[in-house]
Amino acid sequence: MVNERRPDDMVRITTPELADAYIEERIAALKAQVGDKKVLLALSGGVDSSVVAAMLIKAIGQQLVCVHVNHGLLRKGEPEQVIEVFQNQMKANLVYVDATDCFLDKLAGVSDPETKRKIIGGEFIKVFAEEARKLDGIEFLAQGTIWPDILESEAGIKAHHNAGGLPEDMKFELVEPVRILFKDEVRIVGERLGLPANMVYRQPFPGPGLGVRCPGAITRDRLEAVRESDAILREEFAKNGLEGKVWQYFTVVPDFKSTGVKDGKRTFDWPCIIRAINTTDVMEVTVEHLSDELIDHLVNRIIKEVPGINRVLFDYTPKPPATVEYE
Repeated sequence: MVNERRPDDMVRITTPELADAYIEERIAALKAQVGDKKVLLALSGGVDSSVVAAMLIKAIGQQLVCVHVNHGLLRKGEPEQVIEVFQNQMKANLVYVDATDCFLDKLAGVSDPETKRKIIGGEFIKVFAEEARKLDGIEFLAQGTIWPDILESEAGIKAHHNAGGLPEDMKFELVEPVRILFKDEVRIVGERLGLPANMVYRQPFPGPGLGVRCPGAITRDRLEAVRESDAILREEFAKNGLEGKVWQYFTVVPDFKSTGVKDGKRTFDWPCIIRAINTTDVMEVTVEHLSDELIDHLVNRIIKEVPGINRVLFDYTPKPPATVEYE
């Protein structure tokens, strides 16, 4: 399955029957590829890696070892949620690794987006290699690569940590069971594998995490501003009935400051950009228009509750010309 291409005549998976057929075909292929060896899975807790986990559990059971790496670029409360869902509820063989300092130290002072992505991807592979050395029989690395990742990497739009940049001496053979699927197809497959709806329809999250929502050289204080503003946005979307209805929504805190005023005194702080979008295949994206009341409420909360923010902006740009993420 390595370097597999999506057939030009492949029928789009839109029904349970088509999803079941795909699952049956993939499980047979996984069993043939892996045999009696063990597979190490990069489990972020996002849609793609969760579906890969469910498929591998069905195919090879306890031969799967899930590794969740906290690289310090996760959303607020996310590491705890991953542990609760996968370890406590799904009883997965989960290894939790807190590598926050390692990642942030290596990213310090690095502003180029592609360099940042490659550092994050390279560190991921190193962490997995370290975990693999502690285990016997690990020969495969499973990844939640999907077809848009491949297309964007090949077009030179952006590097994906799970679609390129892997070291030449990597000793793992890749296992990518949803590589040829679009995001909407992955969700249908996940449903048929029995994953809970709140996991299957969870909004997607980039592999480099908040690292691509903190443009420029990442600093811990600006990263916290992204994390806290994102948490407020997610909380308000849930309160206003938008959770599960809007495909993806997040905040970005760019690396420049502007003059403001607070309590009669000058401030010099960052702006926070809100992005809310809808799509089916990630190749084209439309913007979700929020009510004036909700935008006003978001502005007030973010300005008051997030240190270092003195402006809130809303991004109305579709894809194309803008990609989903800023980096």
